[in-house]
Amino acid sequence: MKTSAGTNIDVKICGLRTAEAVQRALDLGATHVGFIFFGKSPRNIDPADAAELAELARGRAKVVAVTVNADNDDLDEIVALLRPDMLQLHGSESPERVLTVKAMYGLPIIKAFSVREAGDLARIDAYVGIADRFLFDAKPPAGSDLPGGNGVSFDWTLMHALDGGVDYMLSGGLNKDNVGEAIAMTRAAGIDVSSGVESAPGVKDITRMEEFFEAVRRATDRASAAGSTM
Repeated sequence: MKTSAGTNIDVKICGLRTAEAVQRALDLGATHVGFIFFGKSPRNIDPADAAELAELARGRAKVVAVTVNADNDDLDEIVALLRPDMLQLHGSESPERVLTVKAMYGLPIIKAFSVREAGDLARIDAYVGIADRFLFDAKPPAGSDLPGGNGVSFDWTLMHALDGGVDYMLSGGLNKDNVGEAIAMTRAAGIDVSSGVESAPGVKDITRMEEFFEAVRRATDRASAAGSTM
């Protein structure tokens, strides 16, 4: 999305399941819309239903298919029906698996990693040059079956240790109250939100979406203004 100060930042709204939510996300400036294909998630959606919603976004935002350790048969169906612009692999996929998936479908790959401590970031080294972009999410709390969308964040100062050339999106517990701090602290090129704009698990709240985008605009405009005075 482009803010009033002309600053660009990618904003991905993930776990979309209704036409109303997709349309509002697009109108607010979402650059990516994510559809989750993982049976344990309250945001899980049938590929055929997601394909209908994706047509609203086609040409306006990148359509992202989010999977968790999906096998080839599931990926075949998702890619054939949804025709995504990108695949997000949110499981324990190895570098070899990422290479295989990339070769099979010829699509850019977002590889997600769960983060709690500095050592967790070292795992990306094997994926550099393979994944097209990284997504850093918080490690799920004990007892959760979901690799993401748990509404918890992690220590964003860990991002300072990353090489400046690493292209990543920040996720995990983002909402209207903390996204400004997250953007200022990490200078991430993109942010990803799911539960932070919901009134209940899997239920996107239009008002919360509007408040979230407004908070993003304020944060990026401040960052742009600060940069122009340096």
